[in-house]
Amino acid sequence: MEPIYLRIFKDIEARILNGDWRPGDRIPKEHDLVKDYSCSRMTVSKALATLVERGLVVRKRKTGSFVASPQIERTVMDIQDIGTEAVSAGHEHRHEILAHKVDALSQTEAVQLRWSAGAEVLRVQCLHIVDNKPTAIERRIIFLDAVPLARSEPFLDAPPAKWLLSQVPWSKAKHVIRAVSADAATARILRIERGEPCLNLIRQTWQNERIVTYVEITHPGDRFQFAGIFHPAEKASSRQHPHEALS
Repeated sequence: MEPIYLRIFKDIEARILNGDWRPGDRIPKEHDLVKDYSCSRMTVSKALATLVERGLVVRKRKTGSFVASPQIERTVMDIQDIGTEAVSAGHEHRHEILAHKVDALSQTEAVQLRWSAGAEVLRVQCLHIVDNKPTAIERRIIFLDAVPLARSEPFLDAPPAKWLLSQVPWSKAKHVIRAVSADAATARILRIERGEPCLNLIRQTWQNERIVTYVEITHPGDRFQFAGIFHPAEKASSRQHPHEALS
């Protein structure tokens, strides 16, 4: 039989992920949950602690528990969306949704992503246009068990990456950057010659152990670059505070 604290956790998690409770909304008080689930205050506290650990809820002393806001400042810095990058650099950006389809994860994809075949996903194809030039094609899979709100989201006001950053807190991400040659479909959409060199970014994010999204973003090689600035840690500082070298 499922522990009561886990049932409370799952019920609240579902309300948050389904959009019934939005960031900043107050969730029921502990004594109300104790009454609703006919359990002890310790059981409710354990469920709330798990929600806090997963980044879904924040607890404020004397005021209660609230749905957490996605950590946009941190995630935008770590996982930037193309539109924000372009605008920050002084360029004009717009996007077009080329495809939007609810589908099932194929067996091949399931093996690649180490997930269950047949899982319900949303497939989105988005074209990013910067200064009136097609700059990237985004082919994305969104896992609907993790982001059920995506099912009916048309992504008209914001492209998928930006929308996801505002909706779902993530706990782990994986990036792979590689050089590829444009296939016929990619060349047609990006208005380049077939076989031209492109930069391809593969990104996968998780919310704890659950996959949120998998995306491949392809840029023409002459229209985009990845860059970063790194500062070596000072030796004296590293000796005194070893953990700072990892920050």
